[in-house]
This record gives sequence, C-alpha cells and structure tokens, in this order.
Amino acid sequence: MYGTDRRPARTPRARRRRTALAVTAVLLALPGCSGASGDETDAGDQQRAAAVSPPSQQPKDRSPFWVNPDGTAAREAVRLGKDGRQQEAQLLQRIARQPVAEWIGPDNPEGQTRGFTEAAAKADRDALLVLYNIPHRDCGQYSQGGAADGNAYRSWLDQAVAGIGDRAATIVLEPDALPHMEDGCTPRQFHEERYALLKEAVGKLKALPRTKVYLDAGNPSWVTPADRMAEPLRRAGIDQADGFALNVSNFQTTKASKDYGHRLSGLLGGKHFVIDTSRNGNGPLSGGGADHEKAWCNPAGRALGEPPTTRTGDRLVDAFLWIKRPGESDGSCQGGPDAGQWWEKYALELARNSG
Repeated sequence: MYGTDRRPARTPRARRRRTALAVTAVLLALPGCSGASGDETDAGDQQRAAAVSPPSQQPKDRSPFWVNPDGTAAREAVRLGKDGRQQEAQLLQRIARQPVAEWIGPDNPEGQTRGFTEAAAKADRDALLVLYNIPHRDCGQYSQGGAADGNAYRSWLDQAVAGIGDRAATIVLEPDALPHMEDGCTPRQFHEERYALLKEAVGKLKALPRTKVYLDAGNPSWVTPADRMAEPLRRAGIDQADGFALNVSNFQTTKASKDYGHRLSGLLGGKHFVIDTSRNGNGPLSGGGADHEKAWCNPAGRALGEPPTTRTGDRLVDAFLWIKRPGESDGSCQGGPDAGQWWEKYALELARNSG
C-alpha cells in the first residue's frame, strides 16, 4: 500500500489535500467474462484496453520523480475508458502520466510517508511530498485545520520523518504558512511558535540522508515585493533548507515566478527554488477586478503547465513540479466541490486547454 487516507486539501492560497490508495489491479483489468472465447473480444474492447493502460515512469534524467500508477487521475481515466469515453480518458492521461505531489495530512503520517517513499524507491524514483499540517492552517478558509497545537505538530512531524527514513524524497514544507503570516491572515500571537515549528521541521528533515526541503514562499501576486518574504524565510530556517517553493496551487506564469524567485534568491545568498507549474499554462485569470477569490479558486480557462522536470534551463530553478494536483478542486467556489475533491469537469478543462 502507498498510503491509506485522504488528507485535507488546500486552496491556491491554501488548498489541497492528497491521497494515494493502494494499487488496484481490478481497475486495470479488461472487461470480460471468464471462459469467453477470443471471438468475443471486439474492437471496442481493444480501444478500452488502450485507454486504461497504467502510466509508466518518466525518463529519470528528465524527471526523477515518482509517477503514482494508482493516482486519482489514473483511476478516473480507467473509469472513463470502461464507460466508452475514450477521448476523455486520453485527456485525463495527460495528468495521470506526470508525477504529482502526495500531500501528507493528519492521519497516519508515518504510514503515508513510508508507503509513498517505498513505492518510489521500488521504481527507482524520488517521492515528491507536501507536509501540510501546521497549527491554525489556512486561517479558517477552505482548507482550515492542522495540528491542534505545537506539541501535536512535533509528534506528527516525527512520525512523518520516521516514515521517510533513508529513502529519497523532495519535500515542500507547509504551503501558505509563511505568506499567511506576512499578509496578516494568521494572528500575530501564533507567529513565534510557527517560526519555531518550521525551523525545527527543516532541521529534522534535513537530518535525513536523502531529503531535499523547500519552504513555501507564496507567489508573485501575493506578498510583494519579494523583499517582504526574505526575513520570514530566514526565521523559518531557509539557511538549512535546499531552497523555497513558488506558485504552489496558483496560476502565475513560470516567467513571473522566475523573476520573483531570482529577486528573492538574491536576498538569501543565492538560494535555489522550485516552481509549481501544474496549472499555469494559460497564466492567471485576468479581469477579475475586486473579486480576488475568482482569480485563485477554480478560475475558468486555465491549462496544465510545463511537465515536471529538473531540466529548467535556469541554474537557480531546481525543478518545475506539479505540486497542486490538477483536477482537484480549490474549494466550494465556481460550482466546484469541497477543497481537494476530484472535479472531473475541471480536470478535463485543464487537460483540453493544454493542447
């Protein structure tokens, strides 16, 4: 088993949850009755077989991150193929065949991290994980929650660290935790504890032999100018981390994220960074006016961005990653389901718009 639970999701400001269920061979089996002859297998069956083939790993030298063969998009593609919706199944495979992050929520963190990292190691790939359980998470918005207090978070973190062990993992640490302090969303009385928890988390994760850790630093449209994020990152232990993450769950262009990241890196001694390109293919929604939520919560007309890769062409950008899981809702807005729930209509739109 890779993992056993579904974790809370977060919105683009703070959204998401991640999942991974056990690989189910049943979903990959072709329809048919036992004892049926070969004559009973028609062209439609063959088309369905092509539609439901499980995703394989990407070339390691281009994208060393693990592709979950039982991810939500892969399972949904199987379902659509069995329903005779081959064209839509193929669209979902644009998502299913790419490595996406696994979000580690509150329940059984050791089992989750162990399952994902073991599965990745068996495929000779690195696990891509998001740790998302900081107390007072998401300021009471769509993905509110998190650990009950600092001690509960430390216990949860220790379990997650034990599950990772000596296996390779790239970790995005606590999306929104720092930007929400800088924008005033997180009450000031929680700031000191949060800085301490993040710094401890970086230290414990980097004590593992094969982890890379990136602290979340928001996106180019959120905390501006970039100078404002430098001191929060320092206080959270960026000196021990491999770098910072940008555009998690948002839609800002790769160019805008690079520009912002280069400015921030210059203030942090040349720290490297990663960019979430999962849904930035068409950039952010324009013309939203005063309706800020409309621009970040399930905005229409968006598209998948650059596939995950370590070949970024930029010495400071370690990777383009799909940190937000394409097809999962940002929240109950624009007609979407709760944050983190699969939304077929939106997933198909993202894939269709990506060409």
